Amino acid sequence: MSGLTIGDLSKRTGLAVSAIRFYETHGIVHPVRNAGGHRRYGAHDLRRLSFAMIAQKLGIALADIAAHIAHLPIHKAPSKEDWSRVSKDMRKDLNVRISQLELLRDRLDGCIGCGCLSLDSCALYNPDDIRADEGAGPRSLIAD
Repeated sequence: MSGLTIGDLSKRTGLAVSAIRFYETHGIVHPVRNAGGHRRYGAHDLRRLSFAMIAQKLGIALADIAAHIAHLPIHKAPSKEDWSRVSKDMRKDLNVRISQLELLRDRLDGCIGCGCLSLDSCALYNPDDIRADEGAGPRSLIAD
C-alpha cells in the first residue's frame, strides 16, 4: 500500500502529528490503514487539511468546516463539481459573516467606554434597547 505517512503529511502541511490526529477525529481527513495498522494518507488529504487550515485562520469553526466538507469523497480527490458545491454552501455563511464584520467595523467606535452596561445605547448588540425586559447585562450576540 502506498500513500503518505503521518510524518510525511506533517512535513508537507507544517502541522504536528498530534494536530493531524485531531483533524482526523473531526472528520477532516480519513486515512486508510496498512497491514501493520499504520495510517496512510492520499494527496487529497493534503488538500483537505490545507482547506481546513485556511478556513480556521479566517475564523471558521472546525465543526463548520467538517460539516461543509462532509460530502466530499473520502478516499479520492474531489472533483471541480464537488468543490463547487462546498463553495456554494459556504458562500451563504461567509456572506453573513462578512455582513457581521462590516457592522462591527462600522459601529465599533460606539463601544468606546460602553462596556455593554449601557444597553440602551448599544448599536451592536442591543439596538434601541429591544431586550431590556430580559434583564441586566448583554443579552444578545451578533450571531443571533
